[in-house]
Amino acid sequence: MNYYIHNVPGRVRVKSPVVKRNATAADELKKMLSTLQGIATIDINLTTGSLLVNYNPKTVAYTEIVSLLQRKGYFNAEKAITHDQYIQNAVSRAGKAASKAVLGAFAEKALEGSGLSFLAFLI
Repeated sequence: MNYYIHNVPGRVRVKSPVVKRNATAADELKKMLSTLQGIATIDINLTTGSLLVNYNPKTVAYTEIVSLLQRKGYFNAEKAITHDQYIQNAVSRAGKAASKAVLGAFAEKALEGSGLSFLAFLI
């Protein structure tokens, strides 16, 4: 799992392998982030390692939140992908899977008669 970040003013989502299936890390994160003024809610999904922070952008900057996560070892910006990169990767994987399915169907159809021809040859 890679690190992931997506921000719109007032809401930041971060995915981190450090948080995935780690209840202790989730509790520490909630305590740590709740010390920042302007944080409204903090939701953590342990299954996906996703952290959703709703905040007041007039009180706390997005960069402050991310900087705190980095300093405490919960996020690595160098390994993070953005929302656009995430979507591009997902579309690329879907395209490859669709291509394989279409080519497989064509190959199956093309070889469908060959088995019967081979059987007829043997008889």
